[in-house]
Amino acid sequence: MGENHATSCASRVEPHYFDCVLCRHIPHGSTLGSDLAALFDSAHNTFHSANAMEQKQGILHRTTVESVAVQQRGFRNAPLAPLSGSKRSFSETADSPHIEPNKHLDFQSASSVGRELPRLIASDIVALSIPLPSEYSQRKAISATPTSATDRSLSLSFARYALPEPLVSNLNALGVKEIYPWQKQCLLGPGLLDGTRNLVYSAPTGGGKSLVADILMLKRVLEDRNAKALLILPYVALVQEKVRWLRNVVQDVKRKPLHPDERDTKPQVWQKRPDEDNVRVVGFFGGGKIRATWLDFDVGVCTFEKANMLINTAIDDGNITNLKAVVLDELHMVDDDHRGYLMELIATKLLSLGHDVQMIGMSATLANIDILSTWLSAHTYKTFYRPVPVEEHLVYEGKIYPASSTRCILKAASQSQQTTSSALELDSQPLRTIRASHHKEFQDPVLNAVIALANETARSGYGVLVFCSSRQGCESDARLISRVVPQGNELDPAILEKRLDLLGDLRSLATGLDPILAETIPAGVAFHHAGMTIEERDLISTAYDGGALKVVVATCSLAAGINLPARRVILHNARMGRDMIGPSMLRQMRGRAGRKGKDEIGETYLCCRKCDLEDVVELMNADLPQVSSGLTTDKHRIQRALLEVVSIRLVNTRESINDYIRKTLLSLSSTSDLIQDHVESSLRDLLEMGFIKSDNFDSYVATQLGKAVVASSLEPEDGAFVHREMQRALQAFVMDGEMHILYTFTPVQELSASINWQVFRSEMEALDDSGLRVMMFLGLKPTVVNRMAQGGNLKESTPAEKETARIYRRFYLALQLRDLCNEMPVHVVARKYDMPRGTVQTLEQTCQGFAAGMIKFCEQMGWGAMAAILDHFSDRLRAGAKADLLALAKVTFIKSRTARVFYDNGFKTVASLANADPKELVPILMQAQPTKLRVKSKDEQKYEEKLLAKAQVISDSANRLWQSEMQQDLDDE
Repeated sequence: MGENHATSCASRVEPHYFDCVLCRHIPHGSTLGSDLAALFDSAHNTFHSANAMEQKQGILHRTTVESVAVQQRGFRNAPLAPLSGSKRSFSETADSPHIEPNKHLDFQSASSVGRELPRLIASDIVALSIPLPSEYSQRKAISATPTSATDRSLSLSFARYALPEPLVSNLNALGVKEIYPWQKQCLLGPGLLDGTRNLVYSAPTGGGKSLVADILMLKRVLEDRNAKALLILPYVALVQEKVRWLRNVVQDVKRKPLHPDERDTKPQVWQKRPDEDNVRVVGFFGGGKIRATWLDFDVGVCTFEKANMLINTAIDDGNITNLKAVVLDELHMVDDDHRGYLMELIATKLLSLGHDVQMIGMSATLANIDILSTWLSAHTYKTFYRPVPVEEHLVYEGKIYPASSTRCILKAASQSQQTTSSALELDSQPLRTIRASHHKEFQDPVLNAVIALANETARSGYGVLVFCSSRQGCESDARLISRVVPQGNELDPAILEKRLDLLGDLRSLATGLDPILAETIPAGVAFHHAGMTIEERDLISTAYDGGALKVVVATCSLAAGINLPARRVILHNARMGRDMIGPSMLRQMRGRAGRKGKDEIGETYLCCRKCDLEDVVELMNADLPQVSSGLTTDKHRIQRALLEVVSIRLVNTRESINDYIRKTLLSLSSTSDLIQDHVESSLRDLLEMGFIKSDNFDSYVATQLGKAVVASSLEPEDGAFVHREMQRALQAFVMDGEMHILYTFTPVQELSASINWQVFRSEMEALDDSGLRVMMFLGLKPTVVNRMAQGGNLKESTPAEKETARIYRRFYLALQLRDLCNEMPVHVVARKYDMPRGTVQTLEQTCQGFAAGMIKFCEQMGWGAMAAILDHFSDRLRAGAKADLLALAKVTFIKSRTARVFYDNGFKTVASLANADPKELVPILMQAQPTKLRVKSKDEQKYEEKLLAKAQVISDSANRLWQSEMQQDLDDE
């Protein structure tokens, strides 16, 4: 044994050779000394004895799993995923240098670090009664459902809609063969198709509400060559998704040609670009360097902030008359306490313009739709239709109740003198029960229910979405679910291949492969939360949508910002953090259930703890909250509203201000006396801060500072703070280092990140003289940082103390920006400052947007030199690189570390990349990968094919940039 351990082991227990963790760490054919060999033989024999016992137990384990699966076969009569096979072996360490070319071993090494956790068995779910007929079964029995064959107006080619044939063909190719009866009724509402009437409508998630808005918006753009439309969404991810959808919808769709007379009178219109006949869809979000203008799009898809900025600029420039349609998606967010008031500002400005612009507001959760239709002078339509019906359930103490029965429970509780949990559970008969688990991990009945329900769905071949209250909860649930669902040899090899590809894609990211995802993805389970990078979330969403993943565990806060429909939605509890979620959030999460085209029905399960039962039952039966104005929550928001309309010259007198206020939603949801008090105090504050000025005739005009605040999209209070900081900086700017510049474009808004004072102290002690001078200049004291690192408290009781605390927080974030600008990867910065990767990436993106605003602020104030400095560092932040890499960083896929690797390998210019064969770039891309794992030849070939495709994109991008540079040089001569 000691003479040739690995060979001996392989000959004695060939089937288990790769399961021997001892053998794997000794190269094949190596020898050991006699003393070490005796010790090794003893440990080796002990291991194989234990492994043989595990192999026997694995047979019993599989038998149990198969019997459970057979018992669960009744879940919607769905086919079970095939179960077979062998127990999975011990995992390979991810960075082991001695991985043999074995397919099973490659999968193990990609999926876990260290020893594999033992498999668990999910609890059985047993039917207690025959379920009542569902809405779906009742609807399915009706054979007279209208179709385009019986009702021609359900076809998009119906003459009344007047849609061009290419547009109808594109929609057909995207799966929209015909529209629903409710969509027809809505579109044929008075004045909608011709654009003379506004529309506010409500339809459940998944009911097809977006198509109505798309049709009306595109009609405005296609019927008028000068027309523009804006589609406004709350989240960047939704904007990006909608841009992709609309570009597919309008592909090869041509607008009506200009009449020759129009070409003679307006040559600048028809000659301005070669693709004039096409419909150009542009997304507006973040702080991109290349900023599209009003002339660069026909359909703009924007976040709230970008839409407000675009409209302000267009009104000020006089281009707003071309705006013919505005779609306000998620209209219920108009009273969102953080950002929703921007929707009200946008709509009120459009109502005050006095020209025709069709406004279309939609939501799945509108309670008082009438007040919104009154505000927008709009036609109203409401439907409860869902093409994929959803059955809702409450899970309590291991029992599953239909949601409809909870109303009876609530009634019984209200009639009971003692509202106890026992009284609440007597008046309803459960449909099914979830048996208690013998595993210690599943002793909590709520967790046991989540695991059992997720396992049942995944084993039936369907997708499941689990919502948790925290990021840690997402990761914990994902790990536990991955230990019960089918994996390894139980699965179709094609599915395993897709999961291997996903692991490879995640590993190739700059952040590397998250160890928990490495553990869960082989089982078809992943998590999705804001602590992850955008790239990670995109890959997981795509894999789930393509069927490679069966279970995704997400935070409640992402319910409205993701589009991950599932057969079954499970809520681990009804809380977001410590607070109970609201009816709208519950509706958003439930709305993810039911995937059109893949599922015949959707199911939701809200798992409830004993202490929360009464609140949960009340929540499940609560009406949606009444929507009101977001301007009432803080008078500073009226300040911003007034400053904007004065700055863009939409109002200039007290009378026009009052007329503007009467057009707000605030005027319909608050008393006139209260509104006037807020208006008076806001005008006084704006005058005192120097943002506006007035003459004796109550005529108002924005000052240079006021216009700078509006141009940079700052809140008035934040604008005043920035102005004070910039005035001080202009008196003595520290130019012999980077810290002062980076601090200047660090966001002033409150971010979720908190200061780790020990890290702050460590970074402060490492600062050079320039950085220390910046601290002193800003009024930051090392003694305070040291005291805080030892457990002190930062006082924030007075305005002066709050401003000082704000400066400390900004400087701490500026330290992170310094590292990002100097090519430190996001995940390394996250680890250094003890923050989630996604939070650091969000900071990076927020800073890009804020930097763009600060550049505009400086330009508006006439501080050109400062604007130029900030512009340069904005480029560095976007590239995540030093100045010598900025040219390379313009190329697609080349940022930060990748740019540095290319630079060090001799590709120092865009021209050198443009003239290179893509095959030459593959070895460099491999060198730029964050990990170096040995893979089998087949996987290596596949990986190289992916890198070659990436290299081709890099080459094409470099060629376009090079040609543009050469053309610019010719133009300058």
